[in-house]
Amino acid sequence: MPDYSKYFSADVPSFLRSPVREIFRKVDLSAICSFAGGYPAADTFPMDEIPSLAASVLAKYGTRALQYGATQGVPELREAIARRYDVPVSQVQITTSSQQGIDVCSRVFLNPGDVVLANNPVYLGALQSFKAYRAEVREIPSGACAPPHKGRRRGPLDTSPEGTQETMGGAGTERSEVESPEGISLTSAVKFIYVIPDFNNPSGETMSLEERKEIVRIARELDVLIVEDSPYRELRYEGVQVTTIRELAPERTLQLGSFSKIFAPGFRLGWIIGPEEILEQIYVCKQCLDLCPPVLDQYMAAEFLSSGALDRNLQKTIGLYRHRRDKMLALLEKYMPAGVSWNHPEGGLFLWLRLPESIDTVALYDEALSAGVAYVAGSFFYTDGSHRNTMRLNYSFVDEAKMEPGVRLLASLLTQHTD
Repeated sequence: MPDYSKYFSADVPSFLRSPVREIFRKVDLSAICSFAGGYPAADTFPMDEIPSLAASVLAKYGTRALQYGATQGVPELREAIARRYDVPVSQVQITTSSQQGIDVCSRVFLNPGDVVLANNPVYLGALQSFKAYRAEVREIPSGACAPPHKGRRRGPLDTSPEGTQETMGGAGTERSEVESPEGISLTSAVKFIYVIPDFNNPSGETMSLEERKEIVRIARELDVLIVEDSPYRELRYEGVQVTTIRELAPERTLQLGSFSKIFAPGFRLGWIIGPEEILEQIYVCKQCLDLCPPVLDQYMAAEFLSSGALDRNLQKTIGLYRHRRDKMLALLEKYMPAGVSWNHPEGGLFLWLRLPESIDTVALYDEALSAGVAYVAGSFFYTDGSHRNTMRLNYSFVDEAKMEPGVRLLASLLTQHTD
């Protein structure tokens, strides 16, 4: 067998495998109860409207819809997004998925050894991108974005009153004393701060206005950019919207959006809103990546958005996801053993569970999968692989008929492994 490793670049050892993608590669999702992925529910896809959308676009634009397009995106979609978010068209760049938005920011800004400040836990896809460019990912200084871990608390983890604010770190993990931005070595080349402020993946938590202002303060003090990843912001089921970081600091924020969770992921469309001077460099970078985003898909998304169909479909989606979130919370309450706690997200797709310290969700995974239930171990989202007693559960994708058997099965496995 030839040794092909000698042909690979120096970046290859930095590539991280996604445990979620490995699940999908090996397992027939229809045969198990999967709480693992971040898939939207197929029920939310506007199947009745897509054929007429395609026909309308082809009738309106003809061969233009099947030709190469502008690297920045077709004007119709950029204009529709600019109107929706009240920004100039010149500040909108269309991307081939929001994941490309993360990757192109990494490619444009990061050199090997540079530092990205991020929530901990952090979205795995972002962690993969940062590591691929050989950047170092560090946690945002304590106190900047401490999400409350709200929800049912039981047994040995029931150390604070219901709803009490806990220290930063996601899902109520204990933290050391607050570190100021001055504690970050400026010689370590911090390049940007990366956050998902609304319904964070994986924790499901939302940053308060005060926490967002603190992120801006840190960014300005360190003179770095902010990448505000917002794929879930439109999926709010209760509470009130919080001002975006982009609105607080438009001069240094790149806000990433996605059609994957609010339209259909198969279209592979996202966008970046940011300062024109930065988007110009992203535009040049994208020329060597994909030349242009999918043109037919862009025209269909533009029609879907401009006609009001997106907002109508969002109402249906929000109603369905609110119902599934509430059902999952009720099932956790009903079946989970003492010592397990979880949060109550106001939107998004995920719940975050903390288990007794004796339970290792990485070690337990194969047993759970063999029994017919899948989750994502929380430690995969931590930069140091810690917090092996946590897990992320998705409630948007799972078949509702499988939800109760799946939670019951997972609870049974956890009970067997509880000291």
